[in-house]
Amino acid sequence: MKRIAVFASGTGTNFEAIARAIEEGRLAAKIALVVVDQPQAAIIEKAQKRAIETFVFRARDYADKAAYEREILTRCQAAGVEWIVLAGYMRILSDLLLEAYPNKIINIHPSLLPAFKGKDAIGQAIAYGVKVMGVSIHYVNRDLDGGRIIAQQAFAVQEGWTHEEIEQQVHAIEHELYPNTLKMILEKESRGQEE
Repeated sequence: MKRIAVFASGTGTNFEAIARAIEEGRLAAKIALVVVDQPQAAIIEKAQKRAIETFVFRARDYADKAAYEREILTRCQAAGVEWIVLAGYMRILSDLLLEAYPNKIINIHPSLLPAFKGKDAIGQAIAYGVKVMGVSIHYVNRDLDGGRIIAQQAFAVQEGWTHEEIEQQVHAIEHELYPNTLKMILEKESRGQEE
């Protein structure tokens, strides 16, 4: 069973979707660590309710990015983490983590990459007036939302949908696509196949 770390900054809805998939036997993995950079984030309580080890930090409490990422790496290694799953983690990873987990860090992004990278992808897409939106899961590299795409799912934007309705559709897709894609990746690795 693969040991994963989930990194997040907010409510943790994708964390919950992954945790539920594990609990229901749909995903053979263990969340060995949750890393959170916002001490008030709702995900903390969700992880603690499941008795999952949680590392909560504030970047400003460290001398620099390298200092807190060193601590994250130490905690990942201590927990036996094999894969890092970003789920709404709003910080760009440095080479320290990228090199420690080469091709073992994945992210979910609420757009059909390479369109609408970065923050507020949904807002960007709405402002542009696109008629088809979606979700992408990709490997993390040095480029913001620029790693190789693993999976995507699109949907047609209905006339008159509000920002909230579009966001609900995105989340509904995310909560299915992320656990399913993670399952595919981990099963391929278990069979000795490269993704």
